[in-house]
Amino acid sequence: MTGTAAQGPRLRPTLDGIPTYKPGKPASADAYKLSSNENPYEPLPGVLDAAVAAAGSFNRYPDMASSELVAELAARFEVPLEHVVLGTGSVGVAQSLVLSTAGPGDEVIFAWRSFEAYPIITQVAGATPVPVPLTAGEEHDLDAMLAAITPRTRLIFVCNPNNPTGTVIHRAELERFLDAVPSDVLVVVDEAYIEFIRDERVPNGLDLYRGRPNVCVLRTFSKAYGLAGLRVGFAVAHEPVATALRKTAVPFGVSQLAQDAAVASLRAEDALLVRVEALVAERGRVAAALAAQGWELADTQANFVWLRLGERTLDFAAACAAAGVVVRPFPGEGVRVTIGEAAGNDIFLTTAETFRKSL
Repeated sequence: MTGTAAQGPRLRPTLDGIPTYKPGKPASADAYKLSSNENPYEPLPGVLDAAVAAAGSFNRYPDMASSELVAELAARFEVPLEHVVLGTGSVGVAQSLVLSTAGPGDEVIFAWRSFEAYPIITQVAGATPVPVPLTAGEEHDLDAMLAAITPRTRLIFVCNPNNPTGTVIHRAELERFLDAVPSDVLVVVDEAYIEFIRDERVPNGLDLYRGRPNVCVLRTFSKAYGLAGLRVGFAVAHEPVATALRKTAVPFGVSQLAQDAAVASLRAEDALLVRVEALVAERGRVAAALAAQGWELADTQANFVWLRLGERTLDFAAACAAAGVVVRPFPGEGVRVTIGEAAGNDIFLTTAETFRKSL
């Protein structure tokens, strides 16, 4: 072997500074997993049957255009077929959005802390992430985000509700923000948790997109619909952006099993609404119990709660794990706890009450 061959292939130096995405820690067989914002319910009626039927054609490529699912979504949301683009979960679509708009020398703005994939997919594209700290109330600081816009800004992520804090942006302030963003900057309204919102002051991102060519809405089947393991999300965007997304997407990225399961999930809306309402009620129970224990909570409109713990974050996560529940720690900041089965939530609440007394 020559000296060059012994060194191995040369990889992009940029990758050295990119963190690896950290998923919620898996739970042992005797513990509850409250770390990944998953839906604790089994698949909706008819979904498993659709998935099993699709499994019989694994030897064939899926419909690359996702024709049936795109048509179902377009009809459901009253948008043109050409405006709907599928991807491997909303994070897959988000990565395509960054690849479509930003490269070396360009900037992508987002609140921080927010969805941890934003800085990762930005750096993978060679662009520069511009995190803007949340307010003291754990909310997007939209004025600061506007101030962060430069001639190099290409894309802005707005996570509503925000992950991991669960806080939301109301219509008036979001519309004011969108009207102030330059028209050549794409704003992505990430609504992964929209089904759990009960605050009537929060707008539906699709209403904002309709009259704004630089607004794109991001949705997923992973949360409320319970298809996290199948990886299917979608964007609704005006045609130039949608066309770019199709060019940057992984060909055949969404399996036929995922497509058919998503269609069946959309057609089981009545059952979906019952489950979501139950999770929202359980969220209210958990939040009320935490408040009674003395925790200061931001109002969450997602399927999780956020506890700001600072340097005690890992201690709290360890206490939860010892008690039989796995939560999602963000070291030095806080923990996000998914609303799961009532029994798991109760273990978390008991642990939180004991831990609170030690603060």
